[in-house]
Amino acid sequence: MIRLLAALLLLALPANAADFSEAERAALLRHGPWPLPIERDDSNRLSGSTAAIQFGQALFFDAKLSAKGDMSCATCHQPARRYSDHEKGRGEFLRNAPTLLDIRWNRWFGWDGAQDNLWSQSLRPLLSAAEMAATPKLIADHIRKDEGLSCRYRAATGSAPEADDDVVAVMASKALAAFQETLVSGPAPFDAFRADLAANRTSSLNEAAQQGAKLFVGKGQCAICHIGPGFTNREFHDIGVPYLLRPGLVDPGRHLGLRRLGESKLTRLGPFSDDPARESVTTRHVTLLHRNWGEFRVPSLRNLVGTAPYMHNGSKATLRDTVLHYSELNEERLHADGERLLKPLNLSDQEIDALVAFLEALSGPAPAEPTALPACKP
Repeated sequence: MIRLLAALLLLALPANAADFSEAERAALLRHGPWPLPIERDDSNRLSGSTAAIQFGQALFFDAKLSAKGDMSCATCHQPARRYSDHEKGRGEFLRNAPTLLDIRWNRWFGWDGAQDNLWSQSLRPLLSAAEMAATPKLIADHIRKDEGLSCRYRAATGSAPEADDDVVAVMASKALAAFQETLVSGPAPFDAFRADLAANRTSSLNEAAQQGAKLFVGKGQCAICHIGPGFTNREFHDIGVPYLLRPGLVDPGRHLGLRRLGESKLTRLGPFSDDPARESVTTRHVTLLHRNWGEFRVPSLRNLVGTAPYMHNGSKATLRDTVLHYSELNEERLHADGERLLKPLNLSDQEIDALVAFLEALSGPAPAEPTALPACKP
């Protein structure tokens, strides 16, 4: 009986770094440290400015920026829900509103990557007929007429909002981006586990999550796309989620996004960019290919807890549903001309539970909601 109890206690103890192979250890260590270094956006002269951040926060919660006066940015990106909304899908293509936490480290923005900077992405839902349905004139006029916003515009930009409507709207979007850059998640249980792994210490992370970590970098091959401290390669893939939403409505994904990117003036290469030397332009020379049809941006896996539903269309209600999608992947749904990275994982129930436990360990405490803004002094 004593030996049996001892054996059970031993099984209940947290796993040691020695339980991971060198390959597993190296693969897991590549997912940190977190958070990443903070760098300002050279294409946005308001990036990092305290006055611009405050102006952006005021705009973020202002429903008067929508045509009907009933929707703000916070309607779909609620602070209490880690800046998501728990809705199945919104907008023209019924896409899921993702969390805005850690958005500053994206390379492309929107599920289809139609924007290559955060300020352009910030303006898109304001002007979208399927969302806030505003116009540059509505945005500019509201800022001019609202004494507080007008004051914050001057504080952020150094001038009154008397310029062309398009200029005022873009400056507002740059302030919105400056505010969203502050939405950074803190360390998660995984980060403590990673530090223990690096130091060859025993970890307090539960056994199921540690087994999930092995699956994540091993049999599951999740780290092919969800790599690095942000758990994303920041690119686009077809993962077998149907892009036929209903008869007559198809979401082409990246294929449409690249077309829109090429038509936009609100890019890092466009006239509204504040980086005339174009030094912030790194991977911006992309070619539209047929295989881009049905590809969507690989999201970060951080902050999954509390941001359901999942996938670009919100089609998976739980993390278990999401893992099950990859376990039972229907390869016929993958685009025939696309890459073939995915195969059904055929996971056991125990393995699914372990992967879910690991994914849950990638979420830290929910961030505090923004504090009240100080009064703007002209």
